[in-house]
Amino acid sequence: MPTSRETILAALHARLSALPATALRGDVLPERVPTAGLLILRDGEPGEPEVTLSPLRYHYQHRTEIEAVVQGATRDAAFDTLCASIGAAVAADRTLGGLCDWVEAEAPRPVDLAVEGAASLKAAVIPVVLHYSTADPLG
Repeated sequence: MPTSRETILAALHARLSALPATALRGDVLPERVPTAGLLILRDGEPGEPEVTLSPLRYHYQHRTEIEAVVQGATRDAAFDTLCASIGAAVAADRTLGGLCDWVEAEAPRPVDLAVEGAASLKAAVIPVVLHYSTADPLG
């Protein structure tokens, strides 16, 4: 049976998979970036939880990251569209079907990356904070 953390991360990945860009989880950057862009969800760190004792609950602000990458002549516009689609996907259901208390994406930090012999990449890390509670830090 998957843990609460895994269930939440899988739900976020499923939401990203519904976008036109290719969505991966924990993979390395492939040699080719799909035309619609590429998203790589990194599991991130749950951090130190706040704890309540009656009943015992661990309240996490789990920081994950989405690496967003586009390539091509119109990469600025494609990057903007991709970031907007991620924002819309998160805003459409900020509880991931009731699995989280709240999901919040932060602003991207874009960079342009030169690629020898190919069009340059525009990429960014988009932090996403997952607020959730569980009765067991390992469950």
